[in-house]
Amino acid sequence: MPPNFLSTPAPCRSPTETFPSTYEHNGEKKNMAVTQFEPADARRCFPCWDEPACKATFKITLDVPSELVALSNMPIIEEKVDGHLKKVSYQESPLMSTYLVAVVVGFFDYAEDHTTDGVIVRVYCQVGKANQGKFALNVAVRTLELYKEYFSVPYSLPKLDMVAIPDFAAGAMENYGLVTYRETALLYDDQHSAAANKQRVTIVVAHELAHQWFGNLVTMEWWTHLWLNEGFATWVSYLATDSLFPEWKIWTQFLDDSTEGLKLDGLAESHPIEVEINHAREIDEIFDAISYKKGASVIRMLQSYLGAECFQRSLASYIERFACFNAMTEDLWAALEEGSGEPVNTLMNSWTKQKGYPVVSVRVKDQKLMFEQSQFLSSGSYGDGQWIVPITLCCGSYEVRKSFLLQTKSGTLHIEEFLSDKSDAVSAWIKLNVDQTGFYRVKYDDNLAARLIYAIENKYLTATDRFGILDDSFALCMARQQSLTLLLTLMDAFREELDYTVLSNLISISYKVTRTVADAVPDLLDYVNQFFIRLFLYSSDKLGWEPKQGESHLDAMLRGEILTALAMFGDDLTLNEASRRFLSFLDDRSTPLLPPDIRKAAYVAVMRRVSTSNRMGCESLLRVYRETDLSQEKMRILSSLASSPDPSIILKVLNFLLSDEVRSQDAVFGLTVSREGRETAWKWLKDNWEHISETWGSGFLLTRFVSAIVSPFASFEKAIEIEDFFESRNKPSIARTLKQSIERVQINARWVDGVQNEEHLADVVMELAQR
Repeated sequence: MPPNFLSTPAPCRSPTETFPSTYEHNGEKKNMAVTQFEPADARRCFPCWDEPACKATFKITLDVPSELVALSNMPIIEEKVDGHLKKVSYQESPLMSTYLVAVVVGFFDYAEDHTTDGVIVRVYCQVGKANQGKFALNVAVRTLELYKEYFSVPYSLPKLDMVAIPDFAAGAMENYGLVTYRETALLYDDQHSAAANKQRVTIVVAHELAHQWFGNLVTMEWWTHLWLNEGFATWVSYLATDSLFPEWKIWTQFLDDSTEGLKLDGLAESHPIEVEINHAREIDEIFDAISYKKGASVIRMLQSYLGAECFQRSLASYIERFACFNAMTEDLWAALEEGSGEPVNTLMNSWTKQKGYPVVSVRVKDQKLMFEQSQFLSSGSYGDGQWIVPITLCCGSYEVRKSFLLQTKSGTLHIEEFLSDKSDAVSAWIKLNVDQTGFYRVKYDDNLAARLIYAIENKYLTATDRFGILDDSFALCMARQQSLTLLLTLMDAFREELDYTVLSNLISISYKVTRTVADAVPDLLDYVNQFFIRLFLYSSDKLGWEPKQGESHLDAMLRGEILTALAMFGDDLTLNEASRRFLSFLDDRSTPLLPPDIRKAAYVAVMRRVSTSNRMGCESLLRVYRETDLSQEKMRILSSLASSPDPSIILKVLNFLLSDEVRSQDAVFGLTVSREGRETAWKWLKDNWEHISETWGSGFLLTRFVSAIVSPFASFEKAIEIEDFFESRNKPSIARTLKQSIERVQINARWVDGVQNEEHLADVVMELAQR
């Protein structure tokens, strides 16, 4: 269908896919009305061919109460007031897809600025919160100018409005010229927002503004190519953030996103980046880590392979060629192939058209490096996929490196080809996937693994490479291709680690190891907790509780994560200090004793000591929740409440999530329950399934209830029980998530079995704990 096939629809007057959003100002209830058409709800507002390839121009007119602000994609050309109503008419839009049409109506304050070429940029928010929009406003102006230069195409509309919505299921939505956000993704409060909130606002704003080019100006032909929108916007948002705030080392933090993609794509129930979509109801489930995070990761891998300048030049050519039109993945590959002279289509088809990714095994034999690729599956099974893998490696130094394409199942590299001193081959560390730019895992033989542990302890490796070695080792351990004993020995090499991203991943892995040990060998749990407390005390002592003058953004984020971890592992000194500071905070909400960066840690620590017989901490935390009007503060509290080890408290928290006090979009933040509360959460989900399914059943949030509560289990019996419960309750919108969650339960169960059969685990754990 040609882009102009759809004629201009009649003026939009009463959208049926408009949802109400409410808030209070000075005790008075205020309302907003907001449209959300992606992926396929514009058809519920006006007659249209509601598919991305059917582009049209739109001329919208709204009749609204005269005291309200009415926004749409384009600037207002006329307002006519008639008593209590006014008719607002907007400029005709350029060619655009139906899912990008938007209307927002309500009471608003706003902050305003403009780009150097005259684009008016505004952040709209609740009355009284305009100051909280100024940080995002500054980010938006700078980002528009950055993208204009990077894409070699200016922003195509005369204005950009960004609106903070109190009730908004998605994180944000890139409507052309009228981007809608959750408040947590757009507003930043100097006094009460944490450093992590500032970073989230930056990345989300950069992501949505990238869509103004990648998605809005050039649009996917069909939902199969969703990753062209989301993968690119994710990757470009890091490019912009790195340009605006280089001190955040955001490309190192990008590895967290890459890992999320690797985790999901390690499941047999994953799907290709280019997934076949046959019906509108299938679309919601592919807004996932494959489309966003694997998509972004393979783009980064390709950019690294082609080179940054060549990639940028080819990308600009692609956008210019398809501006106002639609494109498919093959169109992008053709532009990159034309610009680089490389076989991009052949290379990338192995990454986008099949699910999964390889693990590259490497060993040394007779002065040769032997490589072998096989599909990695978290279950420990072997798949039959094969990829064209861009291999990069360093040997003993970052100045000694080699790159090549592994196009077959196995390959060989003579070490003397790139090592001047042949004696180094016996002892030098060898690191594959330098800086983790490739979307694959690496498995080293025992000798090479030992050399890398030595390199980590002696600080020879970059943070990105330390992260990669740790993350690959954990994945291999879970897949039972490596022992937990070896993983713990590797983790001990990070005892003096101070990099934020590496430590953040180390903490995440330690939580999962603790859960597995609790299920497999509960007698060792106390020793494992002691080991992890010892592991994190070095960085905790360096950072302390108090922010230091001139400290980095990353140290501010790390302090909160380290203290949260120590609280979770039961460190008494941390628990006591957190309680002391929380009590001061209850007396004075502006006390310097509990700055925003460590509030989550304090809230978790308080909840770890809450029980049926001692509920005071929980009640105090709920009081803070009820008194604050800052969404970010509410999220911190919701994500901490289920940390209690008492199942009866967990049940009360879960019931609270279903109450009118929690916005429906926010309930999912409280679903990460403590290990002791797993069974309680599962019974609660079954008891309340009909209500939950009815309330959240029309969107992707329902999948979060399933994955958050089902995935932490670790027994085959539980997997069968879950399957039996959902057999008569399954629906298309959760089908893929349910299969993935049950597969995770089975993977956990196999890992538990493997850990139970490790011979020397107890000796190693006790030695590490008491060292």
